[in-house]
Amino acid sequence: MENKFEDLIAWQKSRETLKLVLTAFEKSKFQWFREQLFRACLSVTNNIAEGFERNNKKQFIYFLNISKASCGEVRSMIYTAEDMGYCDDGTADTLKKMCLENSKIIQGLINYQKSKIS
Repeated sequence: MENKFEDLIAWQKSRETLKLVLTAFEKSKFQWFREQLFRACLSVTNNIAEGFERNNKKQFIYFLNISKASCGEVRSMIYTAEDMGYCDDGTADTLKKMCLENSKIIQGLINYQKSKIS
């Protein structure tokens, strides 16, 4: 079992996604869009961390579900960014794949935590 949230692959992958989003959109002229995208990315990492620190399996699962939902929000926003020409197709494809992969990792963590509840 991991001793800290930083050990969780889901958190590590979310952090990687956040860093790429920050780099890809840091100069975007659409500040409102950029800020919402940043907040959604932060929600993924922060909810994993907060849930882990609650030290309660049911609460951890609750926060993981929020985190997974935020992955969907980020992915949806990347589609919008791509459609509106806010980022290039290569970056958009990479980010969508990263979000989908992380969503699957988070779901696996949810399933694992559920299996540990008696």
